[in-house]
Amino acid sequence: MSEYTVLLYSDDAAVRDRIRLAIGPRPAADLEVEFTDASSWEECRRLLDEYEIDLMVLDGEAAPAGGLGIARQTKDEYLTPPPTCVVIARAADRWLAAYSQVDATLLAPLDPVTTGQTVAGLLRARRAGAIPLGTQAQ
Repeated sequence: MSEYTVLLYSDDAAVRDRIRLAIGPRPAADLEVEFTDASSWEECRRLLDEYEIDLMVLDGEAAPAGGLGIARQTKDEYLTPPPTCVVIARAADRWLAAYSQVDATLLAPLDPVTTGQTVAGLLRARRAGAIPLGTQAQ
């Protein structure tokens, strides 16, 4: 079984808890995740600098820094950023997620089955060597 570190970002601890609950400690039989939390862009940056983050799951409704903005900034500032998944409130925001180079989106309220499948797919792709969208290094 493979263990991965998932960074959860939201300015609201209750939202981070809902995301953590939807993903669960084992989104698939072959995957185990450990969570680390951030409530600001500065915390995200510190965690990205200090740890090996395998996936970022970001709250698209967070303030003042929204998950879409953090996703784009991560892709712009890091040579090899982790894949990003943003929780959005409206399906119509998927175009903005594409512009932000987000690897996947999830619609709130989160469905645990869809959330687990999405997270598992992103982590398995990372394990297989897939390059996240917006990666500058070749």
